[in-house]
Amino acid sequence: MAKIATTSTFASLLETKKPVLVDFWATWCGPCRMLTPTIDDIESENPGAFEVIKVNVDDCEDIAMEYNIRSIPTLLYIVNGEVVDRTVGLVSKEDIVSRLESLVPIGNEPREDIQEDELPKA
Repeated sequence: MAKIATTSTFASLLETKKPVLVDFWATWCGPCRMLTPTIDDIESENPGAFEVIKVNVDDCEDIAMEYNIRSIPTLLYIVNGEVVDRTVGLVSKEDIVSRLESLVPIGNEPREDIQEDELPKA
């Protein structure tokens, strides 16, 4: 289940050994609402493989500014607290899964054999 971030909880939610998919969205954003079921499906099909954090840009403007979010939906792919990839706009389930698979083998435990210099660059 996706975790809802607030300004005070965001940093602590990133403190995990698992890859993190951060979804920047807003209630008024049609493409954001269209993307939500896709992210929910990916998460439910791969329990425990990664964390999902949802950030409402209207409620957490400071976080959006910190990560230079200019358009929504924006997905950030974070490993060890560092952004390693990003997508902007409505993207396909296949694209999201492919990017997550590059970080962790979907359906398995987090990979410990990946060196930081082997991660895709944002």
